[in-house]
This record gives sequence, C-alpha cells and structure tokens, in this order.
Amino acid sequence: MIVGVETGGTKVVCASAYEQAPTRLVDAVTIPTADPVSTIGAIRRAVDRLGGPTGAAALGVAAFGPLDVDPASPRYGYVTSTPKPGWSQTDLLGPLRAGREAPTALTTDVNAAAIAEHHARGAAAPANLAYLTVGTGIGSGVLVDGHVVGGTGFPEVAHLRVVRHPDDDFAGVCPFHGDCLEGLASGPAIARRWGSDASHLPGARRAAAVDIEAFYLAQVAETLRYLVGTDLLVLGGGVAKTPGLLAAVTARIGGDGAAAGSGRASLRVEKAVLGDHAGVTGALLLAAGRLEGAWAVG
Repeated sequence: MIVGVETGGTKVVCASAYEQAPTRLVDAVTIPTADPVSTIGAIRRAVDRLGGPTGAAALGVAAFGPLDVDPASPRYGYVTSTPKPGWSQTDLLGPLRAGREAPTALTTDVNAAAIAEHHARGAAAPANLAYLTVGTGIGSGVLVDGHVVGGTGFPEVAHLRVVRHPDDDFAGVCPFHGDCLEGLASGPAIARRWGSDASHLPGARRAAAVDIEAFYLAQVAETLRYLVGTDLLVLGGGVAKTPGLLAAVTARIGGDGAAAGSGRASLRVEKAVLGDHAGVTGALLLAAGRLEGAWAVG
C-alpha cells in the first residue's frame, strides 16, 4: 500500500492506494490543520494506519508553501516564510520520514494537483497546463510539455503585483505585501473585504465580489500564458467553488487584448475534475513513481 499526504491551510488529507492503481483511493483521512506539532503528529498516526500492518511501501507528500524542495538543501522539506501563523520555518518532511525506511517523494500541493489533473485527462491533456488553487492562500503548479516547471523551486504566483480593480479600495491581507494577488484574492481577503465568503453574499454584492475576484484571477491566468504558453488553467480550492466565478474568469481573459498576437488558441479555464482530491491524488502518483525509481528525492 502507498500513502499520499496533502497539507493545506485549513485541512490535511491523507489517503492510501495500491501501487498499481495510485489514482483509486482505498481509504482517506482528513485532519484539521492546527499548530505544527499536533498536526504533524496526527499525520504520522494517519500514515501508520493507512499503510497497514507492514507500513507504507512509499510516501508522497504534497505540502503548502513556500516549501524548500531542494534535496541538497539543509532545510529540505521545510515550510519556509509562509503567512500561515505558526508554520514558518517548520520541518514538515523530517518528522514524517523519521523511523521509516519507505522511499519518499516531496513537492508542493499545487504541483501535485497539476500532475494529477494532467494525468486524469489522459491523452486529451494539453502539454501546457497550470493548476491554480484559490483558498486560504493562492498557488500554482505549472506543467510545460508535460513536465513540472520549477526544478528545486516552483513558480510563486501568490505574491504577484496585480492591476487594481477600479472599484476595489481594499488594503489587502498579505502580511508581506498587503495588496499582492494573495492579499486581494485569497479566501481570507474575500472574507475580510465583504464580511463573508462570496457564495453566501446576497445578489448584487455577490455579483460585485465575483467581478472583482475574476478581474484578479484573469490577470494571473494571462501572466502564465505570456510566460509559459499555458493552454489550460485548472481552477481549484474553496474559492473556485463560488457560483459563476469560473465563467467570469473565462470572460475576463483576453478582454484587455492580452491574447492579441500570441498566435495561440484561447486559454481555456476548467474546474478540477478531481475536485478536492487533486492534491492527494498527485501525492499518490508521486509515491508510485518513487517506487518505480522515477523520483530522485527522499
């Protein structure tokens, strides 16, 4: 049995699968994300249970970041300068591997989700795909020609500076930059600006919230297209479930002439076909690949 772990800002998902069928979850456990000590302890116990009597044959970990994913770094597997309270400079991978002989693979939660969403689309998957999660934080995993972009790092879209919506004077919630993308468009930003998540706002206020959110998310979508030629943007995370948001982002893309002269077909925006299991499915795919010798980490 292989085990995958996806850590998120509000919850952790741990799941098991057979090596020969890593995308078919056999069992899963959800853990609230609390302080590092109690959360990592709960993850260890979940991995022990899911791995069965003989223990997990391989472990895949997909974690929120910023995350040190350079195996040569002395802080490999650390969550670094995250805005998640209490988690900055936390060794995540070390305690999860302690006492285990199973091979381990590590990447960011969004890279894992991008891998899983690409895999789920089979032969129809575009070579250039980006997964954008919008929830407690904002992050993106990017595939170019079917390969993850980043090497020992990853594209950090959360803190991109964005053009302000003309009707938005919200100061932003990012502790580092204030009104960067994450500061203006994350779940906490929406809740602080409007007093609620967008899905529960009444008619006109919901429409305004969706319009402002789409304005910012379309900018990062166009940025990814400019930089790496993204053909498909997969939208995931809690905010992505807001009614009407996906259509609003699609309508915004290219509306400022961003697609002009690109020589490419229109950028498509789709919801995650794997839903909330995209990240942990990617972690399981990494674990299966680690057994096959496809991942030189851990």
